[in-house]
Amino acid sequence: MEQHYKLFRVRELADNDEDFILTLAETFVEEVSEDVERLKAAVAKKDYHNAYQAAHKMKPTIDLFELGILDDLIEVQDWGKFQKTEMDISDKLHIVTTAVDHALAEIKSDFNL
Repeated sequence: MEQHYKLFRVRELADNDEDFILTLAETFVEEVSEDVERLKAAVAKKDYHNAYQAAHKMKPTIDLFELGILDDLIEVQDWGKFQKTEMDISDKLHIVTTAVDHALAEIKSDFNL
């Protein structure tokens, strides 16, 4: 438990309300799963606007669950925001998607989702 994510800030926000913590975990799984797929597709298509929007939407949740990739996610976001056509963002995207995939699998297992 909590190898690829941390619940400290989640517990603090939820005031240790286990039902609320479960709701936040469910929301993480639902929302971040969709957002990371949208982000991967946008980067593959060099759709800067959608890459920016997906990364920007993910930031608060990624930060709350402390995946340790916020700086990498911000780089992907800025790639889209500033349309950095000369930059290859694939390494940062890989870091983000790998961390998210691990956290999703672990949260699903930890919370029986």
